[in-house]
Amino acid sequence: MLDKSYIGRNLGRITTEVEKGRLRFFAKAIGETNPVYTDETVAKAAGYRSLPVPPSYFFCLQMIDDPDPTSWITDLGVNLQNILHGEQSFEYLEMAFAGDSLTFESRVTDIYDKKGGALEFLVTESTCVNQSNKVVVKMKCTTVIRNPGAGKK
Repeated sequence: MLDKSYIGRNLGRITTEVEKGRLRFFAKAIGETNPVYTDETVAKAAGYRSLPVPPSYFFCLQMIDDPDPTSWITDLGVNLQNILHGEQSFEYLEMAFAGDSLTFESRVTDIYDKKGGALEFLVTESTCVNQSNKVVVKMKCTTVIRNPGAGKK
């Protein structure tokens, strides 16, 4: 079982550069057909300063340049074989574009269990700021941890 004293724990900070090639690859991978996400000329004609970051790409950006993106969860004593992605949500405050430098800082905000501890829920919140220190997005993620054998009578 996760120790609830981890609530409030800072999970670190990562800074990444938003790169055009990665944005184009992501747009292709998700089937995005709007050329504003792949053609800088079209993006600029639409009033953007460069290729805009697609809304769900922030989750990827937070991990893409981290040399060990799962270390924070293993540091909490969680076996990666027992985790599932539960949910994520985003609060968008500013646009982000290719060429931006984004810094993500995360912390544990809640830990709870269901089914007598057979399922634990680890909630993290991340704040992303750009190179001008403006908050771009706030993200919330719930990771489900299966505890085989827990909750059985």
